[in-house]
Amino acid sequence: MTDATTAPGGAPLLSVRGLRVGFRTAQGVVGAVDDLSFDLAAGEVLGVVGESGCGKSVSLMAILGLLEGTHAIVEGSVRLNGRELVGLPAAELQRVRGRQIAMVFQDPMTTLTPVHTVGAQIVEQLRAHTDLGRAAARTRAIELLGAVGLPQPAAAFQRYPHQLSGGMRQRAVIAMAVSCNPAVLMADEPTTALDVTVQAQILALMDRLRREIGMAVLLVTHDMGVVAELADRVMVMYAGRVVERGTVAGLFDDAQHPYTWGLLGSIPPLTGPRPHRLASIGGLPPAMGALPSGCAFAPRCVCRDPRCAVRPALLGDGPHEVACVLTPPERPAARARLGLQQRT
Repeated sequence: MTDATTAPGGAPLLSVRGLRVGFRTAQGVVGAVDDLSFDLAAGEVLGVVGESGCGKSVSLMAILGLLEGTHAIVEGSVRLNGRELVGLPAAELQRVRGRQIAMVFQDPMTTLTPVHTVGAQIVEQLRAHTDLGRAAARTRAIELLGAVGLPQPAAAFQRYPHQLSGGMRQRAVIAMAVSCNPAVLMADEPTTALDVTVQAQILALMDRLRREIGMAVLLVTHDMGVVAELADRVMVMYAGRVVERGTVAGLFDDAQHPYTWGLLGSIPPLTGPRPHRLASIGGLPPAMGALPSGCAFAPRCVCRDPRCAVRPALLGDGPHEVACVLTPPERPAARARLGLQQRT
């Protein structure tokens, strides 16, 4: 089942079809991502959520072509503006990264090189992907640092990463990522380890930049609140597979997969009676080398039944799709058993 969301002109900006990622081990090939397909339109934010180890970050790295080597196997199709990226020679991929598609990694301290100033690293990227001279690139880098909200950007330009706070480093990483006005920005947990005030500022910054320059954003996060704040659509992954996908409003108001119910149930409610305790999902995610033959979530699912022995396909009407054997008439009763109520 494929997404229908398209960029202006009828074609998606980023189109991923049947992406599979595996790693060679002593025990054989272990799959990390299985049959991932989605479209991303210009100016759209797609949130990707799920527990650690579900394949979110690996998917982003595969899209960028960062899994090269003898141990990684990447199959499928990744098209950016109609151009196939899977199998593209390294030299051509290097010209695409940073210029057309950029990434904000999870840890800004390890993203930035500690032995060069923040400004020098932004200048390097600008000179690699544009025809700006050194002086013009320096001016542009200072403008970018100011645009992302760093105080005294000219002074920040001269500082090394360790001389900046976590929030300031993250802003510098975002400035570097958007320096060449990429068509797609991929952000892997961009607000992890930041306090709530800085987190709100980073989210507002990303929203403003995507509106101003029209870039699409692929946002990986554990935080459902971040998804509700910034995303247009959301994709829920479990054990390397997409188990539910839809609009943010549709998913928050009428989630249809038991795993998504568990994720939403762990969020403290802002209104209504205070629960005695937050809901939790029992057990642990399965080892990727020993996935169940049917639904990967079945061993942890309180709604499992014999039908779960066969892997469910991702199906749905309109923009909301779910991979679960529960039929629409069965879902309200299943939610009620879990103590969850539909919002609409």
